[in-house]
Amino acid sequence: MSLEHDIKNMVESLGLTLYDTMIVTEHDETIYRVNVTAKEGVSLDQCVEVTKLLSPLLDVTPPVSGEYRLEVGSPGIERKLKTLDHFKHSVGEKVKITTVDKLKIRGEIVRVEDDTITVDDTISLRDVSIKFSEVSKASTFFEW
Repeated sequence: MSLEHDIKNMVESLGLTLYDTMIVTEHDETIYRVNVTAKEGVSLDQCVEVTKLLSPLLDVTPPVSGEYRLEVGSPGIERKLKTLDHFKHSVGEKVKITTVDKLKIRGEIVRVEDDTITVDDTISLRDVSIKFSEVSKASTFFEW
C-alpha cells in the first residue's frame, strides 16, 4: 500500500474525498499539502479533523525527508483539473480546457464517460467531446 492510498482511506473515513497531495516549497519551507473535497464544501473544522487524523501516520511514514509542514485544505472553487476523477467530480461546473492541439474549450462539463469529457462549449456554442489524453491543461472557473 502507498502513502497516498492510506491517506485516501483515512480521508474517506471522514466522509471527504482526497483531491490531491503535493509537495511545495515556499519561502524556504517544505509544505506537504493535502487537498480534500466534499459536495457540500469543506469546513475549517473538517480540515482540522483531517490534520489530526493524518499527523500520526505521517510521523511514522513521512512524505518527504527532513522537516516539513502539513497543510490540509480545499483546492478551492477555481482549481486545476489533473486527473479523470477531477473531471468526474466537476460535472456541472464551468471549465477552461486547452488541448494538446491548442484548441480552447470553455463551458460547463456535461458528462464524463469512460475517458471522454463532454463540455457545453460557450465558444463554439455546441457540445464538444474530447478524450482525457487530449487535455493539455484544464481548470474550473467561477463567473463572478
